[in-house]
Amino acid sequence: MSAAAEPDAGAVSPAMSRRHAAGAASARGLLFTILGEYVLPAGGRAWTSAVIETMGRVGVEEKATRQALMRTAADGWLTAERVGRRTRWRLTPSADRLLIEGTERIYGFGAHRSGWDGRWLLVLARAAEPERAARHLLRSRLTWAGFGSPAPGVWISTHAERRGEVEEVLTEAGLSGEAQVFDGSHVSGGIAAMVGQAWDLRAVADQYGDFIAAFANSRARDPLAATIELVHAWRRFPWTDPDLPSQLLPPQWIGVRAAALFRRRHAHWAPPATRAWQELSGPRD
Repeated sequence: MSAAAEPDAGAVSPAMSRRHAAGAASARGLLFTILGEYVLPAGGRAWTSAVIETMGRVGVEEKATRQALMRTAADGWLTAERVGRRTRWRLTPSADRLLIEGTERIYGFGAHRSGWDGRWLLVLARAAEPERAARHLLRSRLTWAGFGSPAPGVWISTHAERRGEVEEVLTEAGLSGEAQVFDGSHVSGGIAAMVGQAWDLRAVADQYGDFIAAFANSRARDPLAATIELVHAWRRFPWTDPDLPSQLLPPQWIGVRAAALFRRRHAHWAPPATRAWQELSGPRD
């Protein structure tokens, strides 16, 4: 995130629960939002004092912030370095990769809705019942990649460009030797019914409704806190919304309105928020 040893570049990435990666409402989830939004673009380093004050602005107490930093370091996402009497935290290479991928997914989310070429990626893979870790990895990573499961052992996605990501997941789950991956087009059958079986779009729409209700009329007395809360709330959607092309979505899909609101609020709040972070990140502790 010296606390924990910095992982070797070729080592397996540290473990992270789906809740934290998706922006769970916890001190650690908020910390990852700050790491991705401010620490990563600023060279991957941050003083303890800057993190504590920033977390305090979103209601996290100092003790909880210090615990989140230490746990994140223990899991291999941060390393600590002493600079005189101060502590500076540095992102590990694994954290860099994770946060870069997350940032690209968050801010590129929704671009897939138009211009789809009709290709589907189909994966036939099922981990044995006793292999709980493999089953969890398969389910969580394929969901993050935009896959849905219309039937046991069957995964589908409109993101054919993520084939490499799928093969990596299958290898990590120990299923590459028996799983099957297909890249092709839908020929016939009830595609709307299949989409409904693979993804719970009504639940996703409800989440978008909550997001709009929370931020449609909000005012930013503190742009730094407001931006963190905005990005933190938006982080869940690349996990829960498969980012389907518009022709597979209900008419006037609420996710389009929610994305437009996110972009407007972020464009307005982010510049003063970044200036506030830079002031907090100055040479003090």
